[in-house]
Amino acid sequence: MPKAPSILRLCKDPAKATVGKFYEFKNATDTSVDLYFYGDIVSDWWGAWQEEDQYPEAIKNFLAEAGGKDLNIYINSGGGSVFAGIAIYNMLKRYTGKKTVYVDALAGSIASVIAFADSDMPTIPSNAYLMIHKPWAVCDGNATELRKMADTLDAVESGIWAIYEEHLAEGVTIETIKELMEAETWLNGTQAAQYFRVKVGEENTIAAAVQDYTKFYCHNVPQKLLSGEAHAGQQDREKRNKIIELTMAHMGQ
Repeated sequence: MPKAPSILRLCKDPAKATVGKFYEFKNATDTSVDLYFYGDIVSDWWGAWQEEDQYPEAIKNFLAEAGGKDLNIYINSGGGSVFAGIAIYNMLKRYTGKKTVYVDALAGSIASVIAFADSDMPTIPSNAYLMIHKPWAVCDGNATELRKMADTLDAVESGIWAIYEEHLAEGVTIETIKELMEAETWLNGTQAAQYFRVKVGEENTIAAAVQDYTKFYCHNVPQKLLSGEAHAGQQDREKRNKIIELTMAHMGQ
Protein backbone atom coordinates (compact mmCIF):
# COMPACT_ATOMS: atom_id res chain seq x y z
CA MET A 1 0.00 0.00 0.00
CA PRO A 2 1.49 3.38 -0.94
CA LYS A 3 2.30 5.96 1.69
CA ALA A 4 -0.44 8.55 1.98
CA PRO A 5 0.52 11.84 0.32
CA SER A 6 1.01 14.82 2.63
CA ILE A 7 -2.36 16.35 1.68
CA LEU A 8 -4.07 13.33 3.20
CA ARG A 9 -2.37 13.60 6.56
CA LEU A 10 -4.92 16.21 7.58
CA CYS A 11 -7.64 13.58 7.31
CA LYS A 12 -8.89 11.39 10.12
CA ASP A 13 -6.26 8.74 10.90
CA PRO A 14 -7.66 5.48 9.47
CA ALA A 15 -5.51 3.45 11.84
CA LYS A 16 -7.61 4.72 14.76
CA ALA A 17 -10.82 3.86 12.92
CA THR A 18 -13.19 5.73 15.20
CA VAL A 19 -16.58 6.83 13.96
CA GLY A 20 -16.17 10.47 15.02
CA LYS A 21 -18.64 12.71 16.81
CA PHE A 22 -21.07 12.78 13.90
CA TYR A 23 -21.32 8.99 13.97
CA GLU A 24 -21.46 8.43 17.70
CA PHE A 25 -24.46 6.43 18.78
CA LYS A 26 -27.56 8.58 18.37
CA ASN A 27 -30.88 7.82 20.06
CA ALA A 28 -29.44 4.55 21.33
CA THR A 29 -31.84 2.33 23.26
CA ASP A 30 -31.50 -1.10 24.78
CA THR A 31 -32.46 -2.64 21.45
CA SER A 32 -31.53 -0.22 18.65
CA VAL A 33 -29.07 2.44 17.53
CA ASP A 34 -29.02 5.03 14.73
CA LEU A 35 -26.28 5.16 12.11
CA TYR A 36 -25.94 8.07 9.67
CA PHE A 37 -24.25 8.10 6.25
CA TYR A 38 -24.34 11.83 5.61
CA GLY A 39 -21.10 12.29 3.70
CA ASP A 40 -18.82 10.56 1.23
CA ILE A 41 -17.91 6.88 1.25
CA VAL A 42 -14.11 6.83 1.34
CA SER A 43 -11.21 4.38 1.42
CA ASP A 44 -9.53 3.10 4.58
CA TRP A 45 -6.11 4.11 3.30
CA TRP A 46 -6.75 7.83 3.74
CA GLY A 47 -9.70 7.99 6.12
CA ALA A 48 -12.47 10.53 6.49
CA TRP A 49 -11.97 14.08 5.23
CA GLN A 50 -14.96 15.47 7.15
CA GLU A 51 -16.88 14.17 10.16
CA GLU A 52 -19.70 13.13 7.84
CA ASP A 53 -17.48 10.93 5.66
CA GLN A 54 -17.22 7.23 6.43
CA TYR A 55 -14.92 4.34 5.65
CA PRO A 56 -15.02 0.54 6.19
CA GLU A 57 -12.71 0.21 9.21
CA ALA A 58 -14.74 2.73 11.20
CA ILE A 59 -17.99 0.99 10.28
CA LYS A 60 -16.53 -2.36 11.33
CA ASN A 61 -15.73 -0.97 14.78
CA PHE A 62 -19.08 0.77 15.00
CA LEU A 63 -20.91 -2.49 14.32
CA ALA A 64 -18.80 -4.32 16.88
CA GLU A 65 -19.79 -1.73 19.47
CA ALA A 66 -23.45 -1.96 18.43
CA GLY A 67 -23.29 -5.60 19.49
CA GLY A 68 -26.21 -6.95 17.50
CA LYS A 69 -28.67 -4.16 18.30
CA ASP A 70 -31.09 -3.23 15.54
CA LEU A 71 -29.81 -0.48 13.26
CA ASN A 72 -31.75 2.49 11.92
CA ILE A 73 -29.61 3.63 8.99
CA TYR A 74 -30.07 7.10 7.50
CA ILE A 75 -28.50 7.94 4.13
CA ASN A 76 -27.83 11.26 2.43
CA SER A 77 -24.76 10.60 0.31
CA GLY A 78 -23.71 10.95 -3.31
CA GLY A 79 -21.45 7.91 -2.97
CA GLY A 80 -17.67 7.70 -3.21
CA SER A 81 -15.26 4.78 -3.37
CA VAL A 82 -16.99 1.79 -4.92
CA PHE A 83 -14.64 -0.64 -3.18
CA ALA A 84 -15.21 0.94 0.23
CA GLY A 85 -18.96 0.96 -0.38
CA ILE A 86 -19.07 -2.72 -1.31
CA ALA A 87 -17.10 -3.54 1.84
CA ILE A 88 -19.54 -1.56 3.99
CA TYR A 89 -22.53 -3.18 2.28
CA ASN A 90 -21.14 -6.65 3.01
CA MET A 91 -20.46 -5.76 6.64
CA LEU A 92 -24.01 -4.54 7.09
CA LYS A 93 -25.45 -7.63 5.41
CA ARG A 94 -23.48 -9.88 7.79
CA TYR A 95 -24.50 -7.87 10.84
CA THR A 96 -26.94 -9.91 12.93
CA GLY A 97 -29.24 -7.09 14.04
CA LYS A 98 -32.19 -5.94 11.96
CA LYS A 99 -31.33 -3.15 9.51
CA THR A 100 -33.89 -0.49 8.60
CA VAL A 101 -32.70 1.98 5.97
CA TYR A 102 -34.11 5.46 5.33
CA VAL A 103 -32.90 7.48 2.34
CA ASP A 104 -33.33 10.96 3.74
CA ALA A 105 -32.50 12.81 0.52
CA LEU A 106 -30.01 10.99 -1.73
CA ALA A 107 -28.50 7.53 -2.05
CA GLY A 108 -26.32 7.98 -5.10
CA SER A 109 -23.78 5.77 -6.81
CA ILE A 110 -22.31 3.27 -4.31
CA ALA A 111 -24.54 4.71 -1.56
CA SER A 112 -27.49 3.29 -3.52
CA VAL A 113 -25.97 -0.16 -2.97
CA ILE A 114 -25.61 0.43 0.77
CA ALA A 115 -29.32 1.32 0.88
CA PHE A 116 -30.15 -2.27 -0.05
CA ALA A 117 -28.48 -3.61 3.09
CA ASP A 118 -31.95 -3.16 4.61
CA SER A 119 -33.31 -6.36 6.14
CA ASP A 120 -36.53 -5.85 4.18
CA MET A 121 -37.06 -2.79 1.98
CA PRO A 122 -35.41 0.65 2.27
CA THR A 123 -37.69 3.67 2.62
CA ILE A 124 -37.26 6.46 0.07
CA PRO A 125 -39.41 9.61 0.36
CA SER A 126 -41.21 10.67 -2.79
CA ASN A 127 -38.90 13.69 -3.11
CA ALA A 128 -35.64 11.86 -2.29
CA TYR A 129 -33.43 10.20 -4.89
CA LEU A 130 -31.81 6.90 -5.73
CA MET A 131 -29.11 7.43 -8.37
CA ILE A 132 -27.65 4.48 -10.26
CA HIS A 133 -24.90 4.52 -12.87
CA LYS A 134 -21.96 2.57 -14.22
CA PRO A 135 -18.91 2.61 -11.95
CA TRP A 136 -16.15 4.87 -13.21
CA ALA A 137 -12.56 5.78 -12.43
CA VAL A 138 -9.86 8.20 -13.46
CA CYS A 139 -6.85 6.27 -14.71
CA ASP A 140 -3.63 6.94 -16.55
CA GLY A 141 -1.01 4.57 -17.86
CA ASN A 142 -0.21 2.48 -20.88
CA ALA A 143 -2.68 0.46 -22.94
CA THR A 144 -2.26 -2.64 -20.79
CA GLU A 145 -2.93 -0.70 -17.59
CA LEU A 146 -5.98 1.01 -19.06
CA ARG A 147 -7.43 -2.32 -20.20
CA LYS A 148 -6.82 -3.74 -16.73
CA MET A 149 -8.78 -0.88 -15.18
CA ALA A 150 -11.61 -1.41 -17.67
CA ASP A 151 -11.72 -5.11 -16.73
CA THR A 152 -11.78 -4.17 -13.05
CA LEU A 153 -14.69 -1.80 -13.60
CA ASP A 154 -16.58 -4.51 -15.51
CA ALA A 155 -16.08 -6.92 -12.61
CA VAL A 156 -17.24 -4.33 -10.09
CA GLU A 157 -20.31 -3.58 -12.18
CA SER A 158 -21.21 -7.29 -12.30
CA GLY A 159 -21.13 -7.36 -8.50
CA ILE A 160 -23.43 -4.35 -8.33
CA TRP A 161 -25.84 -6.01 -10.77
CA ALA A 162 -26.04 -9.01 -8.45
CA ILE A 163 -26.98 -6.81 -5.50
CA TYR A 164 -29.59 -4.85 -7.42
CA GLU A 165 -31.05 -8.06 -8.86
CA GLU A 166 -31.87 -9.30 -5.36
CA HIS A 167 -34.12 -6.28 -4.86
CA LEU A 168 -35.96 -5.88 -8.15
CA ALA A 169 -39.65 -5.08 -8.23
CA GLU A 170 -41.91 -7.75 -9.64
CA GLY A 171 -41.62 -8.05 -13.40
CA VAL A 172 -38.44 -5.96 -13.68
CA THR A 173 -35.37 -7.58 -15.22
CA ILE A 174 -31.74 -6.82 -14.55
CA GLU A 175 -31.40 -5.89 -18.22
CA THR A 176 -33.67 -2.91 -17.56
CA ILE A 177 -31.49 -1.86 -14.63
CA LYS A 178 -28.38 -2.15 -16.79
CA GLU A 179 -29.94 0.29 -19.24
CA LEU A 180 -30.75 2.72 -16.43
CA MET A 181 -27.19 2.48 -15.15
CA GLU A 182 -25.81 3.09 -18.62
CA ALA A 183 -27.87 6.27 -18.84
CA GLU A 184 -27.10 7.45 -15.26
CA THR A 185 -30.61 7.57 -13.85
CA TRP A 186 -31.92 9.62 -10.93
CA LEU A 187 -35.08 8.05 -9.51
CA ASN A 188 -37.27 9.77 -6.95
CA GLY A 189 -38.93 7.55 -4.38
CA THR A 190 -42.03 6.94 -6.47
CA GLN A 191 -39.98 6.11 -9.56
CA ALA A 192 -37.58 3.90 -7.62
CA ALA A 193 -40.52 1.78 -6.49
CA GLN A 194 -41.26 0.99 -10.14
CA TYR A 195 -37.92 -0.81 -10.45
CA PHE A 196 -36.93 -1.90 -6.95
CA ARG A 197 -38.63 -3.25 -3.85
CA VAL A 198 -38.65 -0.07 -1.79
CA LYS A 199 -41.15 1.72 0.41
CA VAL A 200 -42.16 5.22 -0.66
CA GLY A 201 -42.05 7.61 2.28
CA GLU A 202 -43.56 11.04 2.79
CA GLU A 203 -41.77 14.10 1.43
CA ASN A 204 -39.18 15.72 3.66
CA THR A 205 -37.16 18.94 3.58
CA ILE A 206 -33.61 17.57 3.91
CA ALA A 207 -31.25 18.91 1.23
CA ALA A 208 -29.56 16.27 -0.92
CA ALA A 209 -25.81 15.91 -0.45
CA VAL A 210 -24.74 16.87 -3.97
CA GLN A 211 -21.06 17.72 -3.62
CA ASP A 212 -19.09 19.50 -6.34
CA TYR A 213 -17.31 16.32 -7.36
CA THR A 214 -20.69 14.58 -7.72
CA LYS A 215 -21.58 17.27 -10.23
CA PHE A 216 -18.27 16.57 -11.94
CA TYR A 217 -18.83 12.88 -12.58
CA CYS A 218 -22.62 12.98 -12.97
CA HIS A 219 -24.28 14.33 -16.09
CA ASN A 220 -27.97 14.16 -15.23
CA VAL A 221 -28.24 15.74 -11.78
CA PRO A 222 -31.82 17.06 -11.40
CA GLN A 223 -31.87 20.84 -11.74
CA LYS A 224 -33.62 21.26 -8.39
CA LEU A 225 -30.57 19.70 -6.70
CA LEU A 226 -28.18 22.09 -8.43
CA SER A 227 -29.88 25.25 -7.25
CA GLY A 228 -28.49 25.14 -3.70
CA GLU A 229 -25.03 26.15 -2.52
CA ALA A 230 -22.33 23.48 -2.35
CA HIS A 231 -21.50 22.25 1.13
CA ALA A 232 -17.80 22.95 0.84
CA GLY A 233 -15.97 26.21 0.25
CA GLN A 234 -13.52 26.77 -2.59
CA GLN A 235 -10.49 25.59 -0.61
CA ASP A 236 -12.29 22.48 0.56
CA ARG A 237 -13.44 21.75 -2.99
CA GLU A 238 -9.88 21.95 -4.26
CA LYS A 239 -8.64 19.57 -1.57
CA ARG A 240 -11.50 17.17 -2.19
CA ASN A 241 -10.80 17.14 -5.91
CA LYS A 242 -7.15 16.41 -5.18
CA ILE A 243 -8.13 13.56 -2.88
CA ILE A 244 -10.39 12.09 -5.53
CA GLU A 245 -7.52 12.26 -8.01
CA LEU A 246 -5.16 10.54 -5.58
CA THR A 247 -7.71 7.89 -4.69
CA MET A 248 -8.34 7.07 -8.33
CA ALA A 249 -4.60 6.83 -8.92
CA HIS A 250 -4.33 4.46 -5.95
CA MET A 251 -7.06 2.25 -7.43
CA GLY A 252 -4.94 1.69 -10.52
CA GLN A 253 -1.87 0.48 -8.59
